[in-house]
Amino acid sequence: MKRLYAAIASAALLLPACYIPDQINSLQREQKTLQSQSVASRSEVDAVRANLADTRANLDQLHREVNALKEKVEEVRYQFDRRIGQVGQSSRDGDQRVKDLENRLAKVTEELKSQAAQLKTRDEELRKLRADMQTMATETASVRAANEAREKAAAESASARRDYEEALRLVDRKEYATAIPKLKDFLRRNPNGDLSDNAQYWLGECYYATKDYEQAILAFDEVNRKWPRGDKAPAALLKQSFAFAELGDKTQARSGLQDLLSRYPQSEEASKARQRLKTLDSPSSKTPSAGR
Repeated sequence: MKRLYAAIASAALLLPACYIPDQINSLQREQKTLQSQSVASRSEVDAVRANLADTRANLDQLHREVNALKEKVEEVRYQFDRRIGQVGQSSRDGDQRVKDLENRLAKVTEELKSQAAQLKTRDEELRKLRADMQTMATETASVRAANEAREKAAAESASARRDYEEALRLVDRKEYATAIPKLKDFLRRNPNGDLSDNAQYWLGECYYATKDYEQAILAFDEVNRKWPRGDKAPAALLKQSFAFAELGDKTQARSGLQDLLSRYPQSEEASKARQRLKTLDSPSSKTPSAGR
């Protein structure tokens, strides 16, 4: 069962945010089931403990009876030995009394062995129930931790999207100087989130728009280095080549455009790269930004 919950917790971390509520509800139902089982197990433990206490009390009583019988046997034998020379009938009565006591002692001894075996069985049952309860407590804690992790992930995801959209509105209003620190702060707090490659790309666009081409090249390069298969990789490679062209480095610009055609031949940016290669040696024209 531990493996099942571990698999559920691990798989849930990979689910998109839209499935988190369903996962939380499922985990909460599982947690309630485990708690019900835990209550039932505690009731069983209480019952076993009560029976165990009765058994131990019986054992104590039997021990006392055995000891008393042993003392009585010794007393009878002592009396018998003293009267061995007396009337024969008294001797026969003493012998019978000793035999009766010895038979009773044998029965009590067997009962004592039976009670001891029962006590051992109850102890084993109690240990097993305690182990089961510990396992259930651990699994319940795992479910609770998974619920908390899902809720935290959902809250963080929603907060990250709000921060990203706020920075993007600044880009739309061409408030690049204000957008740059916002995007940097977002990337600092979300270095590997779902929107991180987009934020890194728009950071490069802000630098490009303010003609800080060297910083734009570094920002676009980060997109291709960390997210080579992301949606923004082709656009980042295209704008990085444009930035090299703006700096007059036609060799790097041409290399970047050819790399784009090689790696992303079917992309929308590939057609722009072909057009730019044709006019690379002519006066540079205004270069559009890629879409969001």
